[in-house]
Amino acid sequence: MTPPDRLRALLAEPAFVVMPAVWDGLSAKLAAGAGFQTAFLSGSCVAASRLGGPDLDLVSFGEMFDSFNMVHGAAPGTLVLADGDHGYGNAMNVQRTVRAYGRAGAAAVLIEDKITPRALTSAGKPCLPREEARMKIRAAIEAAKESGILVLARTDCRPTQGIDEAVARIEMYVEEGADILFLDSPENDDEIRRAVAAAAGRPSFAVLSPGAPRATPTIAQATALGFKIGTFPTGMLSPAIAGMKAGLAALNAGESAAAGALPGPELRTTLGYPAYDVDAKPYIVAG
Repeated sequence: MTPPDRLRALLAEPAFVVMPAVWDGLSAKLAAGAGFQTAFLSGSCVAASRLGGPDLDLVSFGEMFDSFNMVHGAAPGTLVLADGDHGYGNAMNVQRTVRAYGRAGAAAVLIEDKITPRALTSAGKPCLPREEARMKIRAAIEAAKESGILVLARTDCRPTQGIDEAVARIEMYVEEGADILFLDSPENDDEIRRAVAAAAGRPSFAVLSPGAPRATPTIAQATALGFKIGTFPTGMLSPAIAGMKAGLAALNAGESAAAGALPGPELRTTLGYPAYDVDAKPYIVAG
């Protein structure tokens, strides 16, 4: 089965899909090793890791695609949902983005309706007019036919245009053939229920990391509200940053390692040194 077919089969199962957010080979390998079948290639995590900065449309398609290849190479069996952002331009750019991820082995790709280039402020999420947003999703659906990659259609218009417009866009995306639907920044459970109903039986996606100004249910609550997939952009990233800060604090204190550091043998095993030796053994020239 292709990655998109495998993801379709997974979404047809009754269980809620927990999707860790990943950004490179190591994060993808750890998520796969922990038993997760899926992962979200998160734009915010890639921006943090590559730029040391915020997710404000500063990362290019080339950088995201390179990150996808790292993730896919380290965890080839993982079903990756790639963050295609706004498609990096107009409808034709959207098609290039969708085709590239489909050919490279992604199971799904996210396309949103925010305006690009963004205004020079970190506040707000201005979105395209409704019909322009429709054409971007229509272009994505057409391009997806080549590989079968699933299209996740996201609307960011709730904060600037209200819940009625956001729900209307989800209904529109369903009409266009989107496979998965995503209302960003719902304010409460009632708005979530409206968005899930608008998806008309197709899977609804949610961001479930706490801390942002949006309704953030627990996994159990999200399941009860009708969500099918939840991703956690800070789930690994935040502890990773905390761990690096702890390591630096230990060095500043004259210590060799932080108290929570992995023992050397466990670190080497995690990074694959023993596995390398096993894989390389058949190719050693006898002395």
